[in-house]
Amino acid sequence: MSLARLHKEPLSNLPYYEERVDLAAAFRWTARLNMHEAVANHFSLSVNEDGTKFLMNPNQVHFSRIKASDLLLIDANDPDTLSGPNAPDPTAWGLHGAIHRNVPHARCAMHVHSIHATVLASLADSTLPPVDQNSAMFFNRHVVDANYGGLAFEEEGERCSQLLTDPKVKVMVMGNHGVMVIGDTVADTFNRMFYFERAAETYIKALWTGRPLRTLSDEIAEKTAREMDDYPGQAERHLAELKAILDEEEPVYRN
Repeated sequence: MSLARLHKEPLSNLPYYEERVDLAAAFRWTARLNMHEAVANHFSLSVNEDGTKFLMNPNQVHFSRIKASDLLLIDANDPDTLSGPNAPDPTAWGLHGAIHRNVPHARCAMHVHSIHATVLASLADSTLPPVDQNSAMFFNRHVVDANYGGLAFEEEGERCSQLLTDPKVKVMVMGNHGVMVIGDTVADTFNRMFYFERAAETYIKALWTGRPLRTLSDEIAEKTAREMDDYPGQAERHLAELKAILDEEEPVYRN
């Protein structure tokens, strides 16, 4: 089916259609990167001013199959969310509902159990040291939750959300669990998630060598992180290029 036809379909009149397309693209590319886990894990995107209404993936649908029209529209303040016919995954509701209620600057939230971030989360010290340019991006910009309390139902989600209230902190390494990444947009958050996984991979593989690490000074690490914070347009171009590839290879994601 051509893109022109896709854009003429009534689906393009769905509320928040372009936001849905961006989020569907992020799901599908996360699967291509093998950063997904079976039919678990979840992404969300706020669509109203205070952030309490958000799009999220349907319960237990594989990331590689998610389409724009599949995404659920959820109200973080609706206590009956889990009793509806299209209820989200209870742990997705627990984590993302709490974040969108309590952390208004977290417009987008992406939670995965990607391999290297989860290995990092399994270490006694789960902080990511600035051993290269990618890991320096996260210097003073990630927090470690060292108090894993079981599956992220509502009580656990509320606790975790409190660790993200500092606007400078964009990544939570969830000890014994995985990683939560937040941002302003789908592009911003996906790009950050991609680079955190890449940075964690580099660090873990550097540890494998058993040789001393060449860790950057705090001064240079913070300087690099600020420079990356201000680097223009990379996240938007990253997502745009991924969408261009999906438009050619599997345009059904826009449906």
